[in-house]
Amino acid sequence: MADEYYFEEGCFITELHNRADDPAVSVARARVPPGVTTRWHTLAGITERYVIEAGHGEASVGDAPARAVGIGDQVIIPPGERQRIRNCGASDLIFLAICTPRFVPAAYAETVEAG
Repeated sequence: MADEYYFEEGCFITELHNRADDPAVSVARARVPPGVTTRWHTLAGITERYVIEAGHGEASVGDAPARAVGIGDQVIIPPGERQRIRNCGASDLIFLAICTPRFVPAAYAETVEAG
């Protein structure tokens, strides 16, 4: 398995599957420490799905109110929609981030919080 690394969004990532010869999908495990909220960001041209494996938090997508998420919950983020997630618990929030097509760093852009 790949090593975990810190990503500028504010979480730790372990790439489970992200290969140029399989551009249709990527799968990463994301870990958000207690009390951390990731930065607002978008992914251009990529649909992202979160599948929560451990912990609980609040997922924010677009202008919709933040929603509570816990083990087994799923969040779908359409391409170009701003997103962030907050760990509301005392232990790590861990989720799979499944991207179609695969995640590439050039697709990532930080955004600002809406008025």
